[in-house]
Amino acid sequence: MRLTLLGGFLGSGKTTWLRHHLHHGLFADAFVVVNEAAETSVDDALLSQSAELAVVSGGCACCEARDELVALLRSICDKRVSAESARPDRIVIETSGLADPAPIVAAIRSDPVLAHHIVISGIVVAVDAVYGLDQLRQEPLSRRQMELADLLVVTKLDEADEAALTRLLATLKAINPGAAISGAVKGSDVALPDHSGAEPEELDALGEAAGGLPIRALKLDIGEDIDWTAFSVWLSALIHARGDDILRVKGVVTAPSGRLLLQSVRKIVQSPEILPADAAGDDNSLVFIGRGFRAEQLDRSLRHFAGLRG
Repeated sequence: MRLTLLGGFLGSGKTTWLRHHLHHGLFADAFVVVNEAAETSVDDALLSQSAELAVVSGGCACCEARDELVALLRSICDKRVSAESARPDRIVIETSGLADPAPIVAAIRSDPVLAHHIVISGIVVAVDAVYGLDQLRQEPLSRRQMELADLLVVTKLDEADEAALTRLLATLKAINPGAAISGAVKGSDVALPDHSGAEPEELDALGEAAGGLPIRALKLDIGEDIDWTAFSVWLSALIHARGDDILRVKGVVTAPSGRLLLQSVRKIVQSPEILPADAAGDDNSLVFIGRGFRAEQLDRSLRHFAGLRG
């Protein structure tokens, strides 16, 4: 089986890219594995067009959930050799935004069963055109992800500043000269701007500003007693005030208009998407990924803002 590893930092657009390509048939026959650092998975609600889907949650597949991922991949191999089951020929693993692809590749290649059944055909890494340079400057993990890619997909080209974008493209070429680079808007392939004369970032300085507090994924249960308007104002104010610490927010909430998928990347909030009533996902819970806050602080802030006790 051919295996594609899809990675990229928090909010880089991995699921949007994969969803688009599932819709257009590129991975129509693939067994899709979604890895979430948090206990609650949201992305599986968006990937219903996959032929088969499994979720590995509660830890990154490069470390805490690595054994669970290996066991799942072994079970897929077992199904493939069974005469009673369909024979998937392709696997796509969408990793957590906090996952380092290298240990995942090493785990697959070093496992005697997986090495016999699976060939890693490519590592695709999504790069946020808006925040990619900042992530390279501040997050060593982001650079490791990009350095390992066979294909770098620069997403959100329509939202990026042109000068910053060309500098990002030049930097990507400098840190990973062997990778192909493509562009995407809402998952759809688009042409990249000319960046032949752009200067890359100073490579020795990339990633040095990080350090500090670790990135964690926390789940906040909203409850049915929260007023929707109060919740919306609270979340907007929180992201505006703490957007540099709260790197990613995503979850499903029940609003007057139906079940909504909410997502943000730092201070950029995506337009809510209405989900089908039967789509997967835990209602009225949000996953916050970032630094310097605790779940009880978020819960206390929300309930105080909404005028609730407890």
